[in-house]
Amino acid sequence: MNYWLFKTEPDECSIDDFANAPDTPVVWEGVRNYQARNYLRDDVRVGDQVFIYHSSCKDIGIAGIARVVRAAYPDPSQFDHSSIYFDQKSTTINPRWIAVDLLFVSKFPQLIRLDKLKTLATLIELPLVRKGNRLSVMPVTCAEWRTISALT
Repeated sequence: MNYWLFKTEPDECSIDDFANAPDTPVVWEGVRNYQARNYLRDDVRVGDQVFIYHSSCKDIGIAGIARVVRAAYPDPSQFDHSSIYFDQKSTTINPRWIAVDLLFVSKFPQLIRLDKLKTLATLIELPLVRKGNRLSVMPVTCAEWRTISALT
């Protein structure tokens, strides 16, 4: 099993969206960065655990955990002309973008704030805490996962 951190803007898809329908998979779509897409396509597997990280909002941090229940498939939003994620260069024969489905696991009692994560020496290599990293899908090592999970 692998561990991941997926960034989302909570007004688009928050941990509460998962928690409010805990038995309904959420399509993780709209990733439009090639490195993040490659992680989704090549490395994210069914059963992997995912930290849901709220970004671009007032309260930034890790809000909870989801689990991958469907691995890489063509992101349906890339073909939807009404979607902000529509990509006219993408075709069903050669899709450019990937989605995965996630299912709710847990919501943390309190957000694990970014400023707290940055103070932990054991997380110094975590891409999230390194300056300039804006990747929306990033791997988390087993040791990093344990460190972060112990904060809940």
